[in-house]
Amino acid sequence: MPSKKNLAPTAFILVPTRELCQQVYSEVMSLIELCRVQLKVVQLTSSMSASDLKTALAGPPDILVSTPACVQKSLSSGILLAKAIQDSLSVLVLDEADLLLSYGYEDDLKAFTAHVPKRCQCLLMSATSSTDVDKLKKLVLHNPYILTLPEVGDVKDDVIPKNVQQFYISCSARDKLVHILALLKLELVQKKVLIYTNTIDMSYRLKLFFEQFGIKSAVLNAELPQNSRLHILEEFNAGLFDYLIANDDSQSTATGKNDKENHGAGKKSKKHPKRKLDGEFGVVRGIDFKNVHTVINYDMPRTATGYVHRIGRTGRAYNTGASVSLISSEEMEIFEEIKSILGENDGEDSKFIAPFPLLSKNAVESLRYRAEDVARSVTKIAVKESRAQDLRNEILNSQKLKAHFQDNPKDLDLLKHDIVLSKKDPAPHLRDVPEYLLDPTTQEASKIVKLARAAMGNTNPVRRKGFKGKFRSKNPLKTFSSEGPKRAPKAGVKRKGKDKDEGQRRKKKQSI
Repeated sequence: MPSKKNLAPTAFILVPTRELCQQVYSEVMSLIELCRVQLKVVQLTSSMSASDLKTALAGPPDILVSTPACVQKSLSSGILLAKAIQDSLSVLVLDEADLLLSYGYEDDLKAFTAHVPKRCQCLLMSATSSTDVDKLKKLVLHNPYILTLPEVGDVKDDVIPKNVQQFYISCSARDKLVHILALLKLELVQKKVLIYTNTIDMSYRLKLFFEQFGIKSAVLNAELPQNSRLHILEEFNAGLFDYLIANDDSQSTATGKNDKENHGAGKKSKKHPKRKLDGEFGVVRGIDFKNVHTVINYDMPRTATGYVHRIGRTGRAYNTGASVSLISSEEMEIFEEIKSILGENDGEDSKFIAPFPLLSKNAVESLRYRAEDVARSVTKIAVKESRAQDLRNEILNSQKLKAHFQDNPKDLDLLKHDIVLSKKDPAPHLRDVPEYLLDPTTQEASKIVKLARAAMGNTNPVRRKGFKGKFRSKNPLKTFSSEGPKRAPKAGVKRKGKDKDEGQRRKKKQSI
């Protein structure tokens, strides 16, 4: 029960990423709607200024959702008082606990837990056990009771649920583009599709490659502004586009740590400064992607745990799902490690990663010439330019029009994140695959996938809602003009165009 005497929130929910923070906040808001007692929930982000933090924590709220860094920022600036936390805090939840330390929040957590009272109930949630989890348990919990959910009685759940089918395609790193093109263009996988890469450049290379074949997709990475990332997730979950290319945050986090360790070893380049990546970005862990049927690992994760969490984005809430991993010879070692963790040696079909059965060699070879021809046009310079252009577009959408979208929230639905970045228009003949390139086996496989999609009711794509007569352009950014509104001509003032022509016609009639 909330008390008027409290000077700080009674419940803290700490998460490692901004995306998860937004999701938890939305879920808490939906849960408290039907509560008898009126509860106030706020979320803190690292982009908030001191005045914004002070406004958010005024009251104070009953439940606070935040990353550890924001809580420490509020404590150090005097917005949150240590004495108030000791008197008010009764529930502390640490979600995705194994990531909280790996994301660099150890010092923030140590500073915060010093103010947590002994009577506070602490809950620590983690999908996997690790040394970081054990370290956090010792730091936060006192005589904890450990509840292992996968074990129900004497029955153990699978690492990957049985409703998720796992497949792999063995090919060279160079042939991955033609294989993923065949999967998407021949419609051999169910939509919606979440594609994972290990680098941001590869994400944009894929997007540019897809654009030439008329496949629209959006890119999600740590470079983009927070508002843009959240809006991309909302649009993808709403079904406004079917293909999302996500950069695995665990790779960028590891890279960031190595950069810090090697700081000072070499001179920084002034001409090409590195873009700042958001340390609180994450789309592999905790984020609930809605109705994702297929996960494609274009790049294999570097750890078996990363594979498990990627595949966990599909088959949620007991829905069916599938995963397809493109494996090169350089990635066979991690693939063998994944198979051993999943218990492939047990001989159970549910844990076996099978070869993808619907894609024939003839289907791949029929698209090879087109794929390799387009791949040559997607150069490093083109990737660099499209990456910079996408970042500029999203910053403009996120900052300059922030006030406009606050006043006109419906206009936000018109913003598209799957716009074409390529300067070269896609060739019309690449949009469709001619029938003479399709072998009977591939045609039959495509029919099976389409029938399955129709049975699930996923045949009608969601369209963006427009406004009749309000915007002539689909892009609200193009509706703004530096010129003032045109005024109607005053009464008695002749129009130069039509009136002059009519006067000349009258004179001709009178002369006749």
